[in-house]
Amino acid sequence: MSLRSGTEDPERYLFVDRAVVYNPAAQADWTAKRLVWVPSERNGFEAASIREERGDEVVVELAENGKKSIVNKDDIQKMNPPKFSKVEDMAELTCLNEASVLHNLKDRYYSGLIYTYSGLFCVVINPYKNLPIYSENIIEMYRGKKRHEMPPHIYAISESAYRCMLQDREDQSILCTGESGAGKTENTKKVIQYLAHVASSHKGRKDHNIPESPKPMKLQGELERQLLQANPILESFGNAKTVKNDNSSRFGKFIRVNFDVTGYIVGANIETYLLEKSRAIRQAKDERTFHVFYQLLAGAGEHLKSDLLLEGFNSYRFLSNGNIPIPGQQDKDNFQETMEAMHIMSFSHEEILAMLKVVSSVLQFGNIVFKKERNTDQASMPDNTAAQKLCHLLGMNVMEFTRAILSPRIKVGRDYVQKAQTKEQADFAVEALAKATYERLFRWLVHRINRALDRTKRQGASFIGILDIAGFEIFLLNSFEQLCINYTNEKLQQLFNHTMFILEQEEYQREGIEWSFIDFGLDLQPCIDLIERPANPPGVLALLDEECWFPKATDRTFVEKLTQEQGTHTKFQKPRQLKDKADFCIIHYAGKVDYKADEWLMKNMDPLNDNVATLLHQSTDKFVAELWKDVDRIVGLDQVAGMNETAFGATYKTKKGMFRTVGQLYKESLTKLMATLRNTNPNFVRCIIPNHEKRAGKLEPHLVLDQLRCNGVLEGIRICRQGFPNRIVFQEFRQRYEILTPNAIPKGFMDGKQACERMIQALELDPNLFRIGQSKIFFRTGVLAHLEEERDLKITDIIISFQSVCRGFLARKAFAKKQQQLSALKVLQRNCAAYLKLRHWQWWRLFTKVKPLLQVTRQEEEMQAKDEELIKVKERQLKVENELVDMERKHQQLLEEKNILAEQLQAETELFAEAEEMRARLASRKQELEEILHDLESRVEEEEERNQSMQIEKKKMQSQIQDLEEQLDEEEAARQKLQLDKVTAEAKIKKLEEDIVLLEDQNSKFLKEKKLLEDRIGEATTLLTEEEEKAKNLSKMKNKQEMMMVDLEERLKKEEKTRQELEKAKRKLDAETTDLQDQIVEFQTHVEEMKSQLAKKEDELQTVLSRSDEEAAQKNNALKQVRELQAQLAELQEDLESEKICRSKAEKLKRDLSEELEALKTELEDTLDTTAAQQELRTKREQEVAELKKAIEEETKNHEAQIQEMRQRHGSALEELSEQLEQAKRFKANLEKNKQTLENGNKELVGEVKSLQQTKAESEHKRKKLEAQLQEFMARATEMERTKGDLAERSHKLQAELDNVSVLLEEAEKRNIKLVKDAESVGSQLQDTQELLQEETRQKLNLGSRVRQLEEEKNTLLEQQEEDEEARRNLEKQLQSVQAQLCDTKKKLDEDVGAMECLEEVKRKLQKDVELTAQRLEEKAMAMDKMEKTKTRLQQELEDLMVDLDHQRQIVSNLEKKQKKFDQLLAEEKNISARYAEERDRAEAEAREKETKALSMARALEEALEAKEELERFNKQLRAEMEDLMSSKDDVGKNVHELEKSKRALEQQVEEMRTQLEELEDELQATEDAKLRLEVNMQAMKAQFDRDLQARDEQGDEKKRALVKQVREMEAELEDERKQRSQAVASKKKLEMDLNEVEGQIEAANKGRDEAVKQLRKLQAQMKDYQRELEEARASRDEIFTQSKENEKKLKSLEAEILQLQEDHAASERARRHAELERDELADEISNSASGKTSLLEEKRRLEARITQLEEELEEEQGNMELLSERVRKSTLQVDALNTELAGERSAAQKSESARQQMERQNKELKAKLAELEGAVKSKFKASITALEAKVLQMEEQLEQEAKERGSANKIVRRSEKKLKEVMMQVEDERRHADQYKEQLEKSNSRMKQLKRQLEEAEEEATRANASRRKLQRELDDSIEATEGLTREVNALKSRLRRSTPVSGFSSGRSGRRNLNLDGASVEMSDDDADSRTSDFNDTQVNAE
Repeated sequence: MSLRSGTEDPERYLFVDRAVVYNPAAQADWTAKRLVWVPSERNGFEAASIREERGDEVVVELAENGKKSIVNKDDIQKMNPPKFSKVEDMAELTCLNEASVLHNLKDRYYSGLIYTYSGLFCVVINPYKNLPIYSENIIEMYRGKKRHEMPPHIYAISESAYRCMLQDREDQSILCTGESGAGKTENTKKVIQYLAHVASSHKGRKDHNIPESPKPMKLQGELERQLLQANPILESFGNAKTVKNDNSSRFGKFIRVNFDVTGYIVGANIETYLLEKSRAIRQAKDERTFHVFYQLLAGAGEHLKSDLLLEGFNSYRFLSNGNIPIPGQQDKDNFQETMEAMHIMSFSHEEILAMLKVVSSVLQFGNIVFKKERNTDQASMPDNTAAQKLCHLLGMNVMEFTRAILSPRIKVGRDYVQKAQTKEQADFAVEALAKATYERLFRWLVHRINRALDRTKRQGASFIGILDIAGFEIFLLNSFEQLCINYTNEKLQQLFNHTMFILEQEEYQREGIEWSFIDFGLDLQPCIDLIERPANPPGVLALLDEECWFPKATDRTFVEKLTQEQGTHTKFQKPRQLKDKADFCIIHYAGKVDYKADEWLMKNMDPLNDNVATLLHQSTDKFVAELWKDVDRIVGLDQVAGMNETAFGATYKTKKGMFRTVGQLYKESLTKLMATLRNTNPNFVRCIIPNHEKRAGKLEPHLVLDQLRCNGVLEGIRICRQGFPNRIVFQEFRQRYEILTPNAIPKGFMDGKQACERMIQALELDPNLFRIGQSKIFFRTGVLAHLEEERDLKITDIIISFQSVCRGFLARKAFAKKQQQLSALKVLQRNCAAYLKLRHWQWWRLFTKVKPLLQVTRQEEEMQAKDEELIKVKERQLKVENELVDMERKHQQLLEEKNILAEQLQAETELFAEAEEMRARLASRKQELEEILHDLESRVEEEEERNQSMQIEKKKMQSQIQDLEEQLDEEEAARQKLQLDKVTAEAKIKKLEEDIVLLEDQNSKFLKEKKLLEDRIGEATTLLTEEEEKAKNLSKMKNKQEMMMVDLEERLKKEEKTRQELEKAKRKLDAETTDLQDQIVEFQTHVEEMKSQLAKKEDELQTVLSRSDEEAAQKNNALKQVRELQAQLAELQEDLESEKICRSKAEKLKRDLSEELEALKTELEDTLDTTAAQQELRTKREQEVAELKKAIEEETKNHEAQIQEMRQRHGSALEELSEQLEQAKRFKANLEKNKQTLENGNKELVGEVKSLQQTKAESEHKRKKLEAQLQEFMARATEMERTKGDLAERSHKLQAELDNVSVLLEEAEKRNIKLVKDAESVGSQLQDTQELLQEETRQKLNLGSRVRQLEEEKNTLLEQQEEDEEARRNLEKQLQSVQAQLCDTKKKLDEDVGAMECLEEVKRKLQKDVELTAQRLEEKAMAMDKMEKTKTRLQQELEDLMVDLDHQRQIVSNLEKKQKKFDQLLAEEKNISARYAEERDRAEAEAREKETKALSMARALEEALEAKEELERFNKQLRAEMEDLMSSKDDVGKNVHELEKSKRALEQQVEEMRTQLEELEDELQATEDAKLRLEVNMQAMKAQFDRDLQARDEQGDEKKRALVKQVREMEAELEDERKQRSQAVASKKKLEMDLNEVEGQIEAANKGRDEAVKQLRKLQAQMKDYQRELEEARASRDEIFTQSKENEKKLKSLEAEILQLQEDHAASERARRHAELERDELADEISNSASGKTSLLEEKRRLEARITQLEEELEEEQGNMELLSERVRKSTLQVDALNTELAGERSAAQKSESARQQMERQNKELKAKLAELEGAVKSKFKASITALEAKVLQMEEQLEQEAKERGSANKIVRRSEKKLKEVMMQVEDERRHADQYKEQLEKSNSRMKQLKRQLEEAEEEATRANASRRKLQRELDDSIEATEGLTREVNALKSRLRRSTPVSGFSSGRSGRRNLNLDGASVEMSDDDADSRTSDFNDTQVNAE
């Protein structure tokens, strides 16, 4: 259902915006206003705030409009807090009521969230639009997720069912119910789609090996594909269009999808219920019969129509409304889809043809016409052409058929007599045969689909059943079908109630809550018994079957017997309506339903003409004979004796005692269905229709409430209210509501349960309102809302007090600041005053001057001291810096140790937490079991107390009965008084109801009148459109031919490709034959597997023979399909694309045959050595293979002949196309000439526009002068103004339509028709004005001169208008050429639009001037002379208008020509779009090539990096060799000098390589960025092209739906296309630019790579030379490095093994937890099993089974623990090995250190030698000595570097040692945990034994309790019998009282109702009911006497 727009996010339709929900402002508003729900007639319920309470009434202010109203308290419903807004599961609502449920559904629906949970239900509301939430991405999103982890969705239901099936090995079912049009069928499709995607065997097992195929269907296996294709077939034969739904399923179905042990689909089965076969013969208004009839008539070819004798839609009587199209669908295309689906389901051609023959015969049944003879009532058939066609189709004799219909044979005694039939009887018989034929065809079709989907090779381990059945129905007239549907829904609702409360009670039991067990499924049992009980007393279906057997029984007798037998039933009532409309009423769970029992006996027996049935059974057509093979079981309609007018008799006779009624068959199928559903885990989906207008975004509240009631959602909520629906975890409750009890919980740690108990005590809640469990606290409805209110009030108080404290603090702070400022000001003032006094005093001045000089002598001493301090500070700074460096090193070491310790700590804490959780779970489990024991003991005590209380109550009841007998007389008098009051009140109520009925009737009448008017408008529009379509058809034909030309040009290009492919196909045929042989071998292996499963060898031989026969039949079918494909190729030779499709189908069939042949061959090869019979089979199959090879060769020959014929035809077509191309070139030259003329005309138009503007200014000046004189004339000329206004609007539209030439054609045609009408109206109006002008002759002299001037102006304006029209023609011609050149056209069009707008404004004003002149003439021209002059002038105007009309017609013809040219341009644009698509494909291919280049570049980079690493290694080796050389060689100077040179050269080369590598990496990064950009651009292009296609499809659909709105839509479409074209061009340019850039970058990268490769080769050559010299030094260094690497590898492997061990351990922990959870759940299920007599026995059985399972699981866990212990041992061994390796590494490190020390000694020796040499040869070799010193320094630096490297190696060794220690610690921890787990397992085993003992004791106590219960039940039965006797006596007393009362009292109280209070139960009934029941009671008493 999902069409995704460009920017539409699917998560918007799945997830709720919680930021909007958790809005504190909304929460405050809710608490402040005390919002509630108030009933509303319009919206169902409205939000209101409580203002005042007045006793039982409340004053309420509506939130929407602020109106106040008074409402009864009982009608008010509480509102949930805002945090529950748009909640995903409505069971979580704290206020569970109808208003809250409706509001939540409405909010979610308006937000686009159509799925909502309601406990076990998933409620779905039809969105009436496509949503993007059903794609494969969404399926993958829900795959493997739990229900609470994802938002509500049908995929979540499917996933939970699928996972429960795999985990629990329990069969699942998904029940989809709802009204017609609510979306049941669509949701079942989505379920099957999800299961086919998730559980696909082909996809799941061969996901990585499947090649990419062009069609998505190949991704799934053949079985899943067939399962998906079964739906279109069933929809075409079982769905129809109704008023509510265009694709309504007229039958119920139960699809059973079988899975194997691994979860893959292995088969499917479909069961159907209650096909509405009456739709095949008649339909209501605006409805259709089944889709297959329309599909056959619309989609059949000429050959098929002649074979099936098909006619037009209107020639069949059974098609009541003719051909009614479905919007958005084509019956022809649907027929092709149905045929393809049948081929996929492996239907043979003969089967399809036979089915279509039966469909055609059903239509022919309706064309048989009977007439009544004149003198007798006998029927006759004057024309038997329809009968001949029918008999030809069904394989019967015409004479026998007519004889069987008109005068069938009836058995009278032992003889057979022919009895003549009346016209009514014959018509009834024909209709019954048509219905029965179609029903049998549908049943055969379902059986055939099941046979195709059945896979007996793989046994199904479990299944998922999807039930798609109609929901509860309450119509005005409810018949037998509604009773069956409602009976089904009663059973399904009972199943839901049972499963729902079992789960609820299991939750309560798990949490240890005190709860009285109730089975709410028993609430529906009385209604079910009323319908299905077989006897004592019999139910409705039993009585109906009984009446079918009685002679002369009618529907009236059935109703009377039903009221007699079930009149006293609590669920049975007399109807509320009149007897004409209803016969009886049944009280269902969804409401009271009145049933009308007309023709129930007929519907139950379903009689047929047995003579015709035998003819059909003996038909020459095998298919028809198979359909009618069960003739013995039908009821003979023509064996009826004593027919009357109302019904065709009741003495139906059966044959051979095999007759079974429709009710019995349906009851049996329903019992089977319920049995299967009870054995499954049900999942409930309730579909809801929001409105009947099929509008998206509209929700009718009353309609939704009725459906919620009928679907059982409100029933489920009612059950939730009985318990504790709201539940919160302890931690959340404490966190949220601890603010209400601040001092209740002491400081420090406290358990969550104890804290909640203290909080509840502090809150002082009623104990009945809550229960405290083990992990949660449970509340009744409404308690959480109350707590939320109190919490909000508390928070407001706290915030107010906080604000007051803050304000006080700020005020005090400001006051203190001001005080400080005042004191500071005083100090400043005092100091300033003292200064002013002292500033002129001489001694003060001296003091101020001398004081600075006193410190001059001390400056030198201070400077010395400062210098000393500086030196000390510098020394300290150096020390501190050194210490800082040391500290930083220590800090880093400590940080590393800290991180290691933190990781160890975290691991230990996790392990400790897991152990703690285990301990807590075991403790909680122990508490739960102890509480279960206490509960059982308390129950036994309660049962004993109840027994005692019941005995006491029995005594009380007896005393109360005596008191009641005494009080009866007193109550009777009071009752009569109350009765009178009640009568008056009910009379008023009836009056109000009658007024309401009258208003509803009036409303319905108005609606009918509205529909009639709309129909008339629709008919008028259709007439208009038909006339317009006649003109369009010619233009469309030419356009189609031009499009064909373009298509043929493209096909010519593709022909060469197809020829090459055909040649390749020939080559592949030989290879395919070998593949076929291989597939035969595989098939034989499958046969062997099936044989091994059978026990006896004889059975094996029989099954093999039967399977070989079936395979031969399948081969024959495949050969037939190949021939059919050849025939299709011959027929579709003209169309090359269709020829390709047929060829692909042939290839598919060949592959299938090859697979079958390979399978057969494998079986034959494997079974050679088994038996002789198998060898014979193998020889037979080899012969078949040879025959198949021959057939394939023949097919190839025929195919080659056909290809040659096609080539010849294509050659002729090419010649024709070349001729057409030459004509098109000529036409193009003419168009260019026209373009030049148009450009010249455009220049002339510009000048004319300027002159028109001048005339416009003058006309406006004159108009202002004349307006004052023409005011009186305005009233008379209103009609003229309207017509002129219409003309002005049309002209304005013409201006707007210049942009869209295609739209101009249609509008111009319409406007021509309207202008003709307007001209006629103008003529009539002018005649009226002439009559008025004759009367107004007084003002002739005054206005003569003015009128002449106006007439002259008018003539000039008309001339200008003609010129404007000519200019408009020129512009239209110009538009055609402009569209070929888009850039130039836009500028020109803008100029033309501006000019035309000016012209249009001038035209409007001129028209206004014309109108004003006419007004002046009507006002002022009173004289006769002026009237005559104006009359002549007006006649001239009429003639001018006629001339204008002729001009416009010419314009229309020109526009038609231009339209054709425009269509050609459109075709060119389509070609351009196709070219763009090809360019896009090329760009994708280029992008892929670039990706491959980038990958190659990456590989090259990797190689370069490897070379770099090798160079670095060589560099290090060179350094080592240099050291060796320095120590070994005598010529120290030379060698050192040469080594330095080589070293410098190598370093330069290495640096150059690094720079080149960095450049290469940058270039690679740039290429990857460019690749990403390309991908983004490609995705944008794809999205744009998809949008284009979607927009065009939508445009085509809108043209078909609404031709009237076509003009505006075409304008928008053309604008969109222009924008899209410009976008496409821009995107194309961008892509080209990006591609050029990427190519340039890649070329540069390639060049750089080539240069790098060259340099690498040079370096390698140099390095080879150096390698020869340095092999000895390299060997020692390599050994050290290899040893270190091996150590590191070993460490890594050890770490990986440790991680694996940890993962295995965690997995075992999870498995253990899962097992414990399952054990807990199983124990909970044991404790919470169904109450009743058999509950404890079932508990015992389940407990034993679960205990065995738990023991097995414990054994598995023990085995896992042993495996873990073995792994730990292995790890210890590995650790020991690592220790030994570490010791070796340490020894190697010591050796390396000794070598280093030796090197240092050598260095020292070298230094000493150098010193000696310096002393001896200082004078001679100073320069050489300095050089050598420098070199020595360099060597020392190298030595230091090597020392650093050795230090890093030592660090690595230390780290490895630390890691080893950590590993040892972890191993020890694991050992400890393993020991702890073993101890816990032993403790759990001991506890299990204790639990077993406790269970045995509980079972003994339960048996005792059962015995006591039986005693109680016996006593209760006795008391009930006593009460029944008392009630009878009371009724007798009432009857006596009534007889004693006068007749007037009865008449007055006749229409009233009585309330009787007996035994605390109130019974409400009418007086009529009471009188009838008392009379029945008296009659029974008389009979008893």
